[in-house]
This record gives sequence, C-alpha cells and structure tokens, in this order.
Amino acid sequence: MAIETPTYIEESFGYRIEVRTEFDFMRSNPLQGQYLFQYHITITNVGGEPAQLLSRLWHIEDAKGEVRQVKGPGVIGHTPHFKTREVFDYSSFCPLPTMSGRMWGHFEMLGSDGKTFEITTPVFRFKIPEDFIDRY
Repeated sequence: MAIETPTYIEESFGYRIEVRTEFDFMRSNPLQGQYLFQYHITITNVGGEPAQLLSRLWHIEDAKGEVRQVKGPGVIGHTPHFKTREVFDYSSFCPLPTMSGRMWGHFEMLGSDGKTFEITTPVFRFKIPEDFIDRY
C-alpha cells in the first residue's frame, strides 16, 4: 500500500522535472529503522536544446539532518536522449533510517554542441502519511 504526496516541479535550461513520492509501507521495517520511499520522475524537454542525460547527483537528507550523496551514470541504467518535447519517466527508491527526509540534486546533460550543463531537480520530501504512524 502506498499513498502519494504532492508533485514537486522545477524547470531549468528548458527542461521540466516533476517528482512524486510515496511511502512503501509493505517494504519498510520500522523496528529496524528502515523506511523505504519510492520516487517517480518525469523529465520533459519543454524547449531546451536537444541533449543526452549523462549522470545524476543526489543529496539525501534524513530527519536527523545527516546528508549523503549518491552520484552515478544515467538513471536506472539509461542515458536518454531528449529532442524538443520528448519525455522520459522512471521510478526508483530511497531507503531512510528516519520516518521523513528530503532529496534534491541535478542531472548532467550533454548538449548537441558538445557542452555539458546541469538541470536541477526540485527539493522533494519523503514523509510517512499520518494514517500509517499509528501502525508503528
């Protein structure tokens, strides 16, 4: 069972990033301090130059204020190319040791001119819905 939160949106360099998050009740284990959150990202070239997504950098902050970074090539094994109006959707997950947190970052893009640029993501939040707190 998962309950969705609001959509978080950011635009930069002609690219729009929309993020939705969910708490994954069935795959979390609060007795061991493990809370799993899913996030769903839609990247749309709304008028930016054609480009390829090369890598991502995430900053993940838990409710204790501890921040860790995750950097890697592509997203979920893909390095999509974007022409104008093209869209790429993907889903992933974020394990946290606390019942809430937040995440933000950027995607490094390679433009058709051979130069790289970064499109930023919104800051998006993870939080256990109130309905679930009594169950823990």
